[in-house]
Amino acid sequence: MSSHKGLNGTCSVHEYSGTFAGQSVRFKMTSVCGHVMTLDFLGKYNKWDKVDPAELFSQAPTEKKEANPKLNMVKFLQVEGKGCDYIVLWLDCDKEGENICFEVLDAVLPVMNPTHGGEKTVYRARFSSITDTDICAAMARLGEPDHNEALSVDARQELDLRIGCAFTRFQTKYFQGKYGNLDSSLISFGPCQTPTLGFCVERHDKIQSFKPETYWVLQAKVNVDKDRSLLLDWDRVRVFDREIAQMFLNLTKLEKEAQVEATSKKEKAKQRPLALNTVEMLRVASSSLGMGPQHAMQTAERLYTQGYISYPRTETTHYPENFDLKGPLRQQANHPYWADTVKRLLAEGINRPRKGHDAGDHPPITPMRSATEAELGSEAWRLYEYITRHFIATVSYDCRYLQSTISFRIGPEHFTCTGKTVMSPGFTEIMPWQSIPLEESLPTCQRGDIFPVSEMKMLEKQTSPPNYLTEAELITLMEKHGIGTDASIPVHINNICQRNYVTVESGRRLRPTNLGIVLVHGYYKIDAELVLPTIRSAVEKQLNLIAQGKADYRQVLGHTLDVFKRKFHYFVDSIAGMDELMEVSFSPLAATGKPLSRCGKCHRFMKYIQAKPSRLHCSHCDETYTLPQNGTIKLYKELRCPLDDFELVLWSSGSRGKSYPLCPYCSNHPPFRDMKKGMGCNECTHPTCQHSLSMLGIGQCVECESGVLVLDPTSGPKWKVACNKCNVVAHCFENAYRVRVSADTCGSCEAALLAVDFNKAKSPLPGNETQHTGCVFCDPIFQELVELKHAASCHPMHRGGPGRRQGRGRARGRRPPGRPSARRPKDKMSALAAYFV
Repeated sequence: MSSHKGLNGTCSVHEYSGTFAGQSVRFKMTSVCGHVMTLDFLGKYNKWDKVDPAELFSQAPTEKKEANPKLNMVKFLQVEGKGCDYIVLWLDCDKEGENICFEVLDAVLPVMNPTHGGEKTVYRARFSSITDTDICAAMARLGEPDHNEALSVDARQELDLRIGCAFTRFQTKYFQGKYGNLDSSLISFGPCQTPTLGFCVERHDKIQSFKPETYWVLQAKVNVDKDRSLLLDWDRVRVFDREIAQMFLNLTKLEKEAQVEATSKKEKAKQRPLALNTVEMLRVASSSLGMGPQHAMQTAERLYTQGYISYPRTETTHYPENFDLKGPLRQQANHPYWADTVKRLLAEGINRPRKGHDAGDHPPITPMRSATEAELGSEAWRLYEYITRHFIATVSYDCRYLQSTISFRIGPEHFTCTGKTVMSPGFTEIMPWQSIPLEESLPTCQRGDIFPVSEMKMLEKQTSPPNYLTEAELITLMEKHGIGTDASIPVHINNICQRNYVTVESGRRLRPTNLGIVLVHGYYKIDAELVLPTIRSAVEKQLNLIAQGKADYRQVLGHTLDVFKRKFHYFVDSIAGMDELMEVSFSPLAATGKPLSRCGKCHRFMKYIQAKPSRLHCSHCDETYTLPQNGTIKLYKELRCPLDDFELVLWSSGSRGKSYPLCPYCSNHPPFRDMKKGMGCNECTHPTCQHSLSMLGIGQCVECESGVLVLDPTSGPKWKVACNKCNVVAHCFENAYRVRVSADTCGSCEAALLAVDFNKAKSPLPGNETQHTGCVFCDPIFQELVELKHAASCHPMHRGGPGRRQGRGRARGRRPPGRPSARRPKDKMSALAAYFV
């Protein structure tokens, strides 16, 4: 077999010879990175300011575009697929995988060899684990991709896009334009996300409205012998009237003896667990392992792709009759933690797993090969260990125990004492946390026996409110009400955390924030169906019918969008109802933030609002200006923009990262045709402004196609040159007291020259020179003074070390006006030492 990287530098291609359909062939095996395509709106419909959100329901056209353009996945597939005769699709065997199958086919079929006489050229492999047996079995019974399942995913994508974007854009613009301390960059709505939040707020409301009630119980203690006593439970359990409780106490407290009324012994069984599906795995990961659902799912997917477990996305809890249970069990026969249990099961015979639910998708999650913590690492091991113990438990025997009960009479009142004795631990041997707790054994007695009463007292207690929902409880509610799928449930929970609608507290309990509470109460006030699980559950049922070929894709899509369009119009007309709740909890923009820079229109100070999304607000003009996120903002030397007289501000990602000045007005209202909203001065094409790209640009970025390296004039004495598109930063000329971009250009590569001035005491220049003008790419004097870094984590395409940048030839990106593009000859590239931080 030969292997090489594809043109995108990410996906490997493996080639080997073999047989297929009875003929000798050359195989070519490769992969994709998730979805190849994603659904999005066309052109202007992606611009919030230019489109009424109501148009997104029907008028806005959509298109499939590459999910990650930097990966060039379509071109990669076409290059590798060109000239092939057959294609076998090995994508994940679920609805999303089926959808990706057709995305791959759309890219590859046009470049494959033409068919002759309707010959079948497209095949689909169906498998549940990455083992030799499963892979060979799948190859022996290839089928076809399921178009209906792919269509159901298309329908869900379009519904979520149109409904989510319409509501999100409207309420984000409405509320962020009025309130300054919402602390969320996006006030998002989602057909699944919002009911998920609704469950959390519903529990919060129950806690807030809970009124504790006082109740009383009688507690008796009887002596069995000198050193041993038993606590007895009152058969009435509790009463809520103190006088009645006192009456019962008076009837019994003078009694000195407790008489045995009845005794019983009953053999009982604690059932072994059902086979493991996704939802149960996520529940246990959250409640027992302390892993969030999203993290648990990602860990499980990694274990699957490495061949340690079977496919982790399944709703099934029932093993098929022909499933080889002993095979996976034998894999664990020499494991240091459970070898004895496994060997005993194999020797004595396994117990057939309980009959669970067969969803018709994949077998339950099963360990496929043995592993140790050293192999997997701490996090993955904990999840793998649970999955393995759960599987062994499903083929073990039930836990059997003897429950003994003694009924006593003290005066007119009856009391009970219960104890359990384990007869056979069964599955609890491998799942010790499920074992029957050790209890003191009850005395042997019979009806009519007398025991002395040592204590009789009345206890006062209070009912307690429910606690906040745990992630495990939320997952249970979502599954019960049909919100999301086994694969998407973790995503919805993660979304409400990221949007600052809930916070995760100790015990992985989800406590709604003020914003989350107000939103849900507002939805209830306007249209409860927006937050109740009923309507989304009905939509999920329709999507499942599409997948089964029982419902028409277009009809389901049209009907659902029509329903939500009507709801949207009613929501917009009734938004004042939610706004009344917002007013109580949040501060208006004018009362938020602190003065920072002057407005170019009224010359009064604008307030800097640091809470997400960070922005500047002029209360006099009632205008708000969005700022770049995830960095710090400060005033830039009180300098003003020559176009609009707004004071400039400086955005920075940290001392070792990028920083650049920007004009709040230009950034929100681009003055030039080639500028986009959100750009700073390092991308402004003003021909004479001292802060613009035209004056500070040097040459084509060494890493990306469209970026320009721009001098950061504020970075001295630790000077930086940073790309205005990607995260490349070049640290240079440390301790220079002045660095300027010269009007002259390099004769070799046409980059702008830099004029550098050093103090004599700290000059690294030869001959103790203090001044030098040269090219950062070509000048040998500057070679040791420039260090290339990445301001943030690199894209996978850039993780190749310096060699990836060599020999790229002439730069092809846009150059700053007045600045020629930098041509970088191969032998000059070594001047930049590459580090990835």
